[in-house]
Amino acid sequence: MTGKAFWENVTRFDRAKIAPWMALRNALGVALPLAVGAAIGNAGGGLIMSTGALNVAVSDGSDPYAHRARRMLASSIWCALAVFAGGLTGHLHAVAIAEAAACAFAAGMMVAVSTTASDIGTVTLITLVVFSAQAMSPNRALIAGLLALAGGLLQTALALALWPVQRYAPERRTLSAVFAELARTAAAGAHASQAPPATAQMSDAQAALAALNGDRSLEAERYLALFSQAERIRLALLALAGFRRRMGGDAAELSRAMTLASKILAAIGASISSAGRAGQQAESTAELRELSGQLRTRESEPILRDACAQIDALAGQLRSAFDLAGHVTPAGAVEFEKREARQPWRLRLAGTVALLRANLHLESAAFRHAVRLAVCVAVGMLVGQMFGWRRSYWLPMTVAIVLKPDFTSTFSRGLLRLAGTLAGLVLATGLFHFLAPGPAAEVVLIAIFAFAMRCYGPANYGVLVTALTALVVLMFAVIGSPPASVMMARALNTAAGGAIALVAYWLWPTWERTQISETLASMLDAYRAYFRAVRDAYLEPEKAFAPQLDRARMAARLRRSNLEAAATRLRSEPGVSASRLSALDAILANAHRFIHAAMALEAGLVESRPVPPRDAFRVLTTHVELTLYYLAASLRGSKVAADGFPDLREDHSKLAGSGDPAVERYALVNAETDRITNTVNTLSEEIFAWEK
Repeated sequence: MTGKAFWENVTRFDRAKIAPWMALRNALGVALPLAVGAAIGNAGGGLIMSTGALNVAVSDGSDPYAHRARRMLASSIWCALAVFAGGLTGHLHAVAIAEAAACAFAAGMMVAVSTTASDIGTVTLITLVVFSAQAMSPNRALIAGLLALAGGLLQTALALALWPVQRYAPERRTLSAVFAELARTAAAGAHASQAPPATAQMSDAQAALAALNGDRSLEAERYLALFSQAERIRLALLALAGFRRRMGGDAAELSRAMTLASKILAAIGASISSAGRAGQQAESTAELRELSGQLRTRESEPILRDACAQIDALAGQLRSAFDLAGHVTPAGAVEFEKREARQPWRLRLAGTVALLRANLHLESAAFRHAVRLAVCVAVGMLVGQMFGWRRSYWLPMTVAIVLKPDFTSTFSRGLLRLAGTLAGLVLATGLFHFLAPGPAAEVVLIAIFAFAMRCYGPANYGVLVTALTALVVLMFAVIGSPPASVMMARALNTAAGGAIALVAYWLWPTWERTQISETLASMLDAYRAYFRAVRDAYLEPEKAFAPQLDRARMAARLRRSNLEAAATRLRSEPGVSASRLSALDAILANAHRFIHAAMALEAGLVESRPVPPRDAFRVLTTHVELTLYYLAASLRGSKVAADGFPDLREDHSKLAGSGDPAVERYALVNAETDRITNTVNTLSEEIFAWEK
């Protein structure tokens, strides 16, 4: 990241991430217990509460309150247990090392579960390591755990304080972003070689609205219905973009329709964001109907009939979304398919356990990371105890923070950790030398550094470490620890911990290039499942396939996002050739074309009338699914001969020759399966070249 880009990130307040008001409440949660503790003569208890609040602040966010509450409460409980367990075994060095190693292994395995679970695991590990250096009696360990829990609960209460008056603010924010991005897509058009539009925004909204599954209020139903409409509008926009490309110079009406749709979508997004009533868009929707009527005068062309149907459907979806966005509560019951009810906790636990069991082998990046982390934390604690270093818990704590599953994060964090620690120590030294702050001034400085850490830390890890280092020195100064000894101990242990983490990763690395083929194969599996769900809906039009389609589409979106993130990490690894990166880019581009065509087929389920399925369609789609299966198997190491693949072009020729091409659904299927045939054949060539 260039210096200019870094400072742009630092100075831009992104309310979807860490906003100033969020950093301010986190700073208040950290400073308040310490100030009260110092005022009543119990600075040590205040420090423990502030530590709990500081750890739980990492779990704060701007996502839905229900999600935030569960995450921060879980973080509070685990941090409190870590304080209790660490203090209880602090005088038993061998037990403390084994305990920390076990916790490190568990924290490492959480990478396979989710980012949230990984973050909570890391914070728990750091807390355990710190308090393992504080030998306590059982009573003191229990009291310390309760104080840390109180600090975490205080931070949680501050984060949830506005829940009663801004209950659905995060949901509104994510939905507004979805419609704003759809408006931009409608104006600019969707490109077949890129990911489907609004993918990131749809994923964020999907996660945000999951908390409303058990909410029976009309307002909650309104938000879920808006998300459902957004999904359908996205499909309609993709279909219209495809028609516009096929019509070329005769697509003036379609271009105008997309412009009108963009205007309405932007108004809907603004309405959702402000929670006010949208402005009147009757003229735009009326013009959409007029455009549809103009196209109907040329209905002899099948593609125009399809375009008319899509415009009519889009106009209806926009009217529905407009009405939903314009009212806090709908006038009547909103018809929509409810998302699947949340699974019982036993089933959710069983799914998590199964996921962890599936990763308990050396081929799993999560398992290798867990083993590496456990060994390094144990070595760090052992080194600190052997040499008798002061505040040696900073050594394994640095290992836990620096060591990550991938090369880029580990080495960038390691170097920034060392540089940030040095900068923070220099800053703290200067403050104590020139200002000689008293207790009150120290608490104020703690609040300032906590604010800087939360507000600006996400922009750059070096800034976070610098602020955190100065913050910790000041926290210890409040309870009477000499700043000089704290600073020197931290510098020594941080350098040693960073060195252990970097050497361990150098000796036993986890390279993204060894995982990318599996990630790509997983995406093809998800695409195959989604394509099969669309195929089945065409073959059995009398059945309701909407829930299966939703699940399969969301799973495909997740796998595609995982692959794109993996490709980004791969680019930063040393030794990866430009030709291999170009080949991966080509695979991604054709995968995007495939999913565009599959989504256009799904849109056709709603916008065209059912017709008897053709045998040629059954054969072609079965062979497409079989080809995707073979490609995924090849990526996983199976020997698959290229000449054994089905002849998809021949299958499509037979499909195009069957049925009446003037029938709307047949014409749509012929066109989209032609795109699918092209992309799957191209994918086959590119993947075989990738594996050479």
